[in-house]
Amino acid sequence: MTSPSRPLPLLAGAVTAALVTGPVLLPLTAHAADAPEISEIAYAGGDDTDFIEIAAEPGTDLSGWTVGSVTRGGTPQSAAHVVTVAEGTEVGDSGALAVRVPITNSVSSGSAADGSYGSSAFAVDADGSLVGFEQVGGVTGGKGVTAGGGSLLPEAVQGQEATPTGAVSARGETLQRVDGSWTSAPGTPDRLPGAEEPDPDPVEPGETLTIEEVQGTGETSPYTGQTVTTTGVVTAVYADGGLNGYTLQTSGTGADHELGGASSGIFVYSPQTAGTVAVGDSAVVTGEVSEYYGQTQITVAAGGLQQGGPAEAPVPFEGAFPEDEGERESLESMLMLPTGDITVTDTYSTNAYGEVGLVNGDEPLRQATDVVAPGAEAQAFEAENQAREFVLDDGASVNYTQGASDVPVAYVSTEDPVRVGAAATFTDPVVVAYGRDRWRLQPTEWLTGADADTVQPVEFADTREAAPREVGGDLTLSSFNVLNYFPTTGDQLSGCTFYEDREGNPITVRGGCDARGAATQESFERQQAKIVAAINGLDASVLSLEEIERSSAFGKDRDEALSILVDALNADAGAGTWDFVPSPEGQPEAEDVIRTAFIYQPAEVTPVGDSEILTDSPAFSNAREPLAQAWAPASDAGGATRGATAADGGSAAEDDGTFVTIVNHFKSKGSGSGEGNVDNGDGQGSSNADRVRQAEALVEFADAQAERAGTEDVALLGDFNSYTEEDPMQVLYGAGYANVGKEHTDEQTYLFGGRVGSLDHVLTSASLSADVAGADVWNINSVESIGLEYSRYNTNVTDLYAPDAFRSSDHDPLLVGLHRGGEDGPGEEPTGEPTGGPGEEPTDGPTGEPTDGPSDGPGQEPTGEPTEGPGEEPTEAPGDGQGDEDGSGDNGNGNGNDRDDNGQGDTGRGDDSRLPRTGAGLGALGAGLALLSAGVAAVIIARRRAQ
Repeated sequence: MTSPSRPLPLLAGAVTAALVTGPVLLPLTAHAADAPEISEIAYAGGDDTDFIEIAAEPGTDLSGWTVGSVTRGGTPQSAAHVVTVAEGTEVGDSGALAVRVPITNSVSSGSAADGSYGSSAFAVDADGSLVGFEQVGGVTGGKGVTAGGGSLLPEAVQGQEATPTGAVSARGETLQRVDGSWTSAPGTPDRLPGAEEPDPDPVEPGETLTIEEVQGTGETSPYTGQTVTTTGVVTAVYADGGLNGYTLQTSGTGADHELGGASSGIFVYSPQTAGTVAVGDSAVVTGEVSEYYGQTQITVAAGGLQQGGPAEAPVPFEGAFPEDEGERESLESMLMLPTGDITVTDTYSTNAYGEVGLVNGDEPLRQATDVVAPGAEAQAFEAENQAREFVLDDGASVNYTQGASDVPVAYVSTEDPVRVGAAATFTDPVVVAYGRDRWRLQPTEWLTGADADTVQPVEFADTREAAPREVGGDLTLSSFNVLNYFPTTGDQLSGCTFYEDREGNPITVRGGCDARGAATQESFERQQAKIVAAINGLDASVLSLEEIERSSAFGKDRDEALSILVDALNADAGAGTWDFVPSPEGQPEAEDVIRTAFIYQPAEVTPVGDSEILTDSPAFSNAREPLAQAWAPASDAGGATRGATAADGGSAAEDDGTFVTIVNHFKSKGSGSGEGNVDNGDGQGSSNADRVRQAEALVEFADAQAERAGTEDVALLGDFNSYTEEDPMQVLYGAGYANVGKEHTDEQTYLFGGRVGSLDHVLTSASLSADVAGADVWNINSVESIGLEYSRYNTNVTDLYAPDAFRSSDHDPLLVGLHRGGEDGPGEEPTGEPTGGPGEEPTDGPTGEPTDGPSDGPGQEPTGEPTEGPGEEPTEAPGDGQGDEDGSGDNGNGNGNDRDDNGQGDTGRGDDSRLPRTGAGLGALGAGLALLSAGVAAVIIARRRAQ
């Protein structure tokens, strides 16, 4: 990649301030302020568009002034939110100077304003005197935010109360002081509010070319770096939202466009003129041609736009979005109406960036090693994935969980959710764009949740299912990852740090203590309500759990969290519906803070003997040890008791209905050291050798448990952190275990990087496999937007919380039906219910194919480049990386770490102290995916976008 031809913006820092533009002549009708004051505050867009304007007499020296913003608690969100104006900076002839500085979008107004929070702007002169301290919103004459302390705040601000402006700005506008009162109006940086904008200087025409000539037929324009003049019809306008431009297309083109030829569209980057054009305008533009992160554009100054003559409107190109790179290039910046089957394949970053991963066809993309063998086959499979994927975007570059958190995000809803696996049907044309190493389909203006009814160009199928499909049998088994279910909340412990919502409320534990779940009781209750809805909806006879608190880590009974969960389940389902298997006497000397467990329905099954943990295997030094429990159907339990086993003469050996379940939670993929544990790029991630050893130890443990219970019927279940065709799974297959999910369903349990696959499995021994009646993956979690999690629901102004099963975790449960002596067992007359067994038609119910992000999965994280370019997303991103393909993670910060890992780890898409994470660091896994991509490059010739 080469650097972008447009200079990068000078971002505000702790040393020097970035000035928005140069001085502008002051019209005679406007007057500079008698004394310096804050005259304009821009906060409603992305951080890259925020600024605080100082009005003062022309020539006023602002060198050494400190300008910044505070948020909840009266303190700056970060060091970047306070800047020092550079030496030699003076107010120009306009009488105003704008200083670029980020301002958080935490606003309270009207009756809700009580001075407890609200972003506020301050300015302190070089002598240390407070010039102004203005709160966004609030009530005029009411109580304002009181500034806190700390090294970031100038002494003159500390302890002072901000003056409420009594106003907030509308979308695309700023707060401006006009005649002593604050109002919302289109921004006028470096120009006093109300002053007329001077006529722009004329621009010398360049060589007159058609858009097709400017684009050329290659990946880059043959006129890069040259000034040109071209003509077209405006097809999309992005005056707000950070893209700062519009697209032009040659008159009358589109319907008969030749794929592979020159594009008839081009992006015009022009903050100065974007607000003056409308779709359908005929325009003549003059500016310099450049390649901005892979997309050809013309940069047009204020004087570079002229009205064109009458022109025929372009017509959208209709057809399937191409998968050939050259054909996609030939559509760059043109109108298109995609047709054919299109499926959602990623929603992970939808709540933050308003983007949805798509793929042609009727299934989402699959994890390579969930389908084919690791190594060359997986690399070839992933190469095809990369060629097929593309993104539906929102026509903006803002972050809806940070700078634009008060703007309703599109494509995320509790009532009309966009889910992975859902069919997408385009109803209106979009513009083909390129940015962040992805092909993108942009609506023709900024799309938000507030105007989706009129602007959203696509409809999505509703694939939610209120309950799992019928799986048959007389007993059911399943496994559920409860997403760090910790009744011990962070506020009960010392040292905890927290992820916060957009209002500064602590939501989940970030680190500093052993708790890993909710920060407060209120947050815990939101989490618990969703888990209870999911587990009771699943309605399994036997349910294994992963990521539940080991309460003995906090000086409590080991099973306290388990007991609290069962009580909550029974309060919802009815007293006595659920019970839990108590911890055995023999426990590991050193355990993770998260554990595995079993709960069950006594009306359907009875535990046989005590549970047992594998306590003496070094293979599990960095993972949760397997936990085993034998069971008998409640109707056949006879004299079986918890203490009775085959070894001591209990009834288990005599009862052919007895079976053994063993719950597992193997080492995650995100980190590893030692031979065989470093990611080698074959698609299996880190710690593969350790997971293989854990699988081998599990086989031995399972044999011993089967002998102990006097049965050959064994089910292994849980989170194996291994996709279906990976090495650890091959160990289990080689030992005679069958993968129920692979043989009885066409659905997957997890989403990572825009690819679905199963990390959660149920495997049955040969004898038990004959009793499998059917299976279903209930896709309630991985396919949903992460914004619906209890930990994310208040990161945007749209309330995304619902006390239902959807996004109660990040893994989906696999429900398995078993015949254990009922009348409809093997050999009996069929019941008429589909079993979903091998040889039957796939179950293609409303969930379709499973599963989550955005398109910015591993290897596709924001690059840290500026956000003002077309199609680019903001550089600030949630510090909630997508985890280690395991909701447990390896970050060592109290959010599901494995015991062999230390340090905070990678926070994913950036460092945002407000947002909670689901899993943990992406660093090691991202590196591994980079290795896999390197292997992919050996299979195909990667497209190099000039930048």
